[in-house]
Amino acid sequence: MRKKVNHFLAAFVGAAIASTAMAQPVLPANLDKLKQMKVATTDLNIPLVPQTGANADALKENLKRIKLPPGFKISLYAVVPDARHMAVAPSTNMLFVGTRKTTVWAVTNRNTEVKSFAPSLKFTNPNGVCWTKDGFLVVAEHNRILNFPAAEFFYEGPDVAVIEVVGQGKLIPVEEESYNHGARVCKIGPDKMLYVSLGQPHNVQPRDKLKVYNDVGIGGMVRMNAFDGSKREVYATGIRNSVGHDFNPKDGTLWFTDNQTDGMGDDIPLGEINRITKAGQFFGYPWKQGRTRITEHGYDKDPLPANITDPQVYTEAHAADLGMTFYTGKKFPAKYQGGIFSAQHGSWNRTTPNGAQIIFTSLKADGTADKTEVFASGWLNPETRQYSGRPVDVANLPDGSILVSDDFAGAIYRISYTGQ
Repeated sequence: MRKKVNHFLAAFVGAAIASTAMAQPVLPANLDKLKQMKVATTDLNIPLVPQTGANADALKENLKRIKLPPGFKISLYAVVPDARHMAVAPSTNMLFVGTRKTTVWAVTNRNTEVKSFAPSLKFTNPNGVCWTKDGFLVVAEHNRILNFPAAEFFYEGPDVAVIEVVGQGKLIPVEEESYNHGARVCKIGPDKMLYVSLGQPHNVQPRDKLKVYNDVGIGGMVRMNAFDGSKREVYATGIRNSVGHDFNPKDGTLWFTDNQTDGMGDDIPLGEINRITKAGQFFGYPWKQGRTRITEHGYDKDPLPANITDPQVYTEAHAADLGMTFYTGKKFPAKYQGGIFSAQHGSWNRTTPNGAQIIFTSLKADGTADKTEVFASGWLNPETRQYSGRPVDVANLPDGSILVSDDFAGAIYRISYTGQ
């Protein structure tokens, strides 16, 4: 393993330094040092997040209200502040967790230690985390992508070797940076390319943004080489703001969730879970979402484009469908094996709040969606209309259980099957 890592480091770090030196002569000091495997800080102490006490007790108490199918149980896996998207390490069963703030968390199963990863770097909205097939951790920020060789083995200290895949300000045009819809998600495809979703920063994008967004991949999905950002291309368009996608391991198709347009009413547009079967597909936005024509900027007055790929699943409006994963374990009953678990974060401006639950979608023999049902609920109190948690992402553990992240409660939960 170490020989392989050193080989990749020599090849990719060297190339990254050379190319970046020409394109961007001024770099943040710490990033520049880490790219050259030099020391960036002398403070080797990384504080641990407390896993016991009143906060952990309150989280465990909240879980008593969660409803699951018979035979399943939910428990507190770790206290992880602002926990968003998750990536389970391929060799050590560690977990790396992104946030919408400035921290990526490293979670070990060694007495459940939780501490910040690569704290000598300054992250900005490092929501997306994913692994290459060779064990490199990719972190997709708002407007930068970094790659960390052997992160699961060298996470202990504040300085971690890094490859700059896409430099700061190069993922999207700087003038399109926004606090709105800036959380990225990423996955490595069967072709070993890196797939990244780029939410468009408006409720509905103005007409004068359509061309540049299509050219860059904003309001869509892009793919590129996971180590140097080369061979970048726009893979799919017509998406408002996808914050969850995963590849079906059976057929290689890429599925994704999409967030709904605000301000059109409590029950429209419906949410979406979509399936990409080939490059270049268009999913209808901003002319159509769910089954609804979009009225802002007069898009409903245009002829409906003929090349729209419709959703596989329509979900309840404004439930905020986010992270999703195909269940690859064998411990859950057969009906769940090979299906999709996805997280609904919960509405923010609906008259009657909804969401805050995990849903499950089974697939037909031909690989298309079959039925969707609620799998885990109880984070939203229907009487008080208050949230005790807001699920963000779902991930598989090697033991056949699944993890659920919750950025509202600052926690990660484990759902396992114990039988009837």
